Amino acid sequence: MTLLRSCAPALPALRVLAVAAASVLLTLAQAVTSSSTATAGQDAGTVQRSPDPSRQACSSSSEAMRYLVLFDEGTREATARREISRNCGEQTVYYPEISVGVATSADEGFAERIGSDRAFSAQRQRQTTGAASGESFAGDDRGTEPRSTGPKTVPRAEEAPEQWNLRLINADGDTRRVASDVIVGVLDSGIDAAHPDLADAVDEKLSAGCLSGKPDRAKDAWSPTTSGHGTHVAGIIAATGDGAGVSGVAPGVRLASIRVIDERGYVDPEAAVCGFMWAAEHGMRVTNSSYFIDPWDMSCSARDGSDVVREALTRAAEFANNAGTVNVAAATNEGVELTPASAADPQGCEALPASLRSTIAVSSTRHDRVKAGYSSYGLGVVTVAAPGGDGGTCVLSTVPGGYERQCGTSMAAPHVAGALALLASEEPAADPGELRHALTSTTRQLACPTDYDLTGNGKQDAYCTGYRAYNGFYGHGMIDVAAAVEAIAEDDSDTQDTGDKRAVAAKRSSKQQRTNPARGNPDTDRGEGDQEADMPGDRLIEHAYRQLARHLDAVIQR
Repeated sequence: MTLLRSCAPALPALRVLAVAAASVLLTLAQAVTSSSTATAGQDAGTVQRSPDPSRQACSSSSEAMRYLVLFDEGTREATARREISRNCGEQTVYYPEISVGVATSADEGFAERIGSDRAFSAQRQRQTTGAASGESFAGDDRGTEPRSTGPKTVPRAEEAPEQWNLRLINADGDTRRVASDVIVGVLDSGIDAAHPDLADAVDEKLSAGCLSGKPDRAKDAWSPTTSGHGTHVAGIIAATGDGAGVSGVAPGVRLASIRVIDERGYVDPEAAVCGFMWAAEHGMRVTNSSYFIDPWDMSCSARDGSDVVREALTRAAEFANNAGTVNVAAATNEGVELTPASAADPQGCEALPASLRSTIAVSSTRHDRVKAGYSSYGLGVVTVAAPGGDGGTCVLSTVPGGYERQCGTSMAAPHVAGALALLASEEPAADPGELRHALTSTTRQLACPTDYDLTGNGKQDAYCTGYRAYNGFYGHGMIDVAAAVEAIAEDDSDTQDTGDKRAVAAKRSSKQQRTNPARGNPDTDRGEGDQEADMPGDRLIEHAYRQLARHLDAVIQR
């Protein structure tokens, strides 16, 4: 790669040389193929190889399925569309910033045609394995809604003390209202924009449905249908707390409803990719992901497609992080020990997106600050802990038509998202790394429990590794909202006054607009047009080399 980059100034000559070399090599490869075919025909005892799937006629014998497709860095949209079409698919949307596309195909061999190491369909995976429908919510056990207690009734004002969760994270005092320009993207099942505690918070222009992998701004696409999960999560972040209902961690924040969970409770990877990209391109400072990517068992074992899903989500989450969006994810409620996302550990158990390095993964605690039994954990995965409740003590928040108490890491994560929104409001110029540091450096440290026998049967229900300042159960510890806000405010006052701070924020926003024209434009349609830019010379040569190598490998294998 170094040699290629050093030769970039001689691009015209290298292009001629590369084309000539490619022509010679392909001619030789075709000659080898013809010779092999002739020899095979002369030898009646030779077993004929199966035809190359990419050269067979397209078949439409099955139902059209969605596929997530990876491309080499710098691949242009038109190039991606042609390759998908050539392999019996139709491109739905393409994200050139991360070279990831979404396609549909009725040909069962689409993934094999384009490369099983580049394409994956969660829909086809479920069809093949016969998986039953079950929620991807990180709120409770697989296949159920988050654990609920109590009726869906409007709480009286005097019931505010029931919000023990806010006291636990030091957010029940005079909570500072978030500046209205701070937006949190809630990647979930949709938010009820008509709820009285959320009506002023939901920004309909910035909301979108992502179920197909392509953003859809229609209200029906981002509104909830059968689940109140997203509305409950949204209330924990931003319920107004006007005395008649409940309070969120960051009242005043704007919420974008980004629907990624379908009616059966599934979150396909292309939906999550769409959600991260939409949030990043529309200036959202924080996202909350209280779900895990389906199919779950694919994430806990080495299976075909797991590398594709991990790579696509990694690209999307890191793009969002680099664009100024800090991503929060629930650690899930499987109660298992998680490992960081890595292709090098086939025995690891990943929970995507929680296991991604660029996300802030949140474990759940009970009211006594002990890890809830259902909460997954893991050294190197969990960043911080927050209240999610357990047993009869759950988190009170909004649901369509009223209020409800629910338990789960789905409830823990939005406490952290709300805290980060407060920090972003206090310091508009802070980047994701600075926000993360302010959060993790002010936590209340929680040591590993000496005895974690929750059932009383004399056996440990899980084993915590690490030390007091950082461990697999609680990460850096329980978040402390007031302490984090105070810390970032003090850091800010040491360097600049309010006017300078706003100027820095404006400069940062302007820079992001220049580098990414789609940012902040809700009318941007990611599915239309070729949003392309010419690749640099060295990358063009590298890309051509990779394409040539792929063709030669295919010839040799035949």
